[in-house]
Amino acid sequence: MPQGFAELLMYVAPPRIRQAQEQWLSRVLDILGVQRLDAQDLELKALWLSPQLLLTQTCGYPLMTELQGKVQVVGRPVYQLPHSANGNHCSLLIAREDDPRQALVEFRGSHGLLNSRDSNSGMNLFRHALAPLQQNGAFFADVTLTGGHRSSLAAIKAGDGDLAAIDSVTFDYLARDGSEEVAGVKVIARTAEGPCLPYITRLGAEADVIREVMNQALTELPDVAHVLAISEVMSASVEDYQVLLDYRQQAVSQGLASL
Repeated sequence: MPQGFAELLMYVAPPRIRQAQEQWLSRVLDILGVQRLDAQDLELKALWLSPQLLLTQTCGYPLMTELQGKVQVVGRPVYQLPHSANGNHCSLLIAREDDPRQALVEFRGSHGLLNSRDSNSGMNLFRHALAPLQQNGAFFADVTLTGGHRSSLAAIKAGDGDLAAIDSVTFDYLARDGSEEVAGVKVIARTAEGPCLPYITRLGAEADVIREVMNQALTELPDVAHVLAISEVMSASVEDYQVLLDYRQQAVSQGLASL
């Protein structure tokens, strides 16, 4: 039996999301007849670049800046969520509910939170939204890296930062399940849209077959599809994600090269 790494690690909350993704992956592997390898000791980038990768999900920004020509795009999910449509999503710019500021410009000179510097939803879309408001090449007075969207939410609520960009799928999953993680925050603005996080496989793998099987498994597991709020995995290519580099260039041309 062929073997391969298969992990979906980008969205892991609420707990039933992680459980549904595991059910989905298991069915995909069953249909393909592939034995799942243990990826527990692999760092995320090592997983993305493994010659034994069957299926995983990456962020669109590193896809374009680090992974181009090294992996294949399998497709991108079509979410049925409030801030996602037609295979696109956005970021929600979040502050504490009791913060008196209402407009994005009022947060200039405040303390920003980034999940990581190579994140599309947590940095690239954020930078693009703030670029028209920058002064002297900066928007924030201070920036802290939190390591994850949920950590950014927690830091906002704790008063350890003023503004963060939260992936809309993460936010909508938490909000749909009434999670305390999104209680006490408010949406200040919404960024431009970008293509949803791509599913990828190794070079040489049958990407089209994998996508077809992912959709077959969603059809066979309607409860899983409902929990994940995914109607299908649509065809996608690297070219779909060029817009993310366009956003980067637009921010640079407006004077905001980095956050």
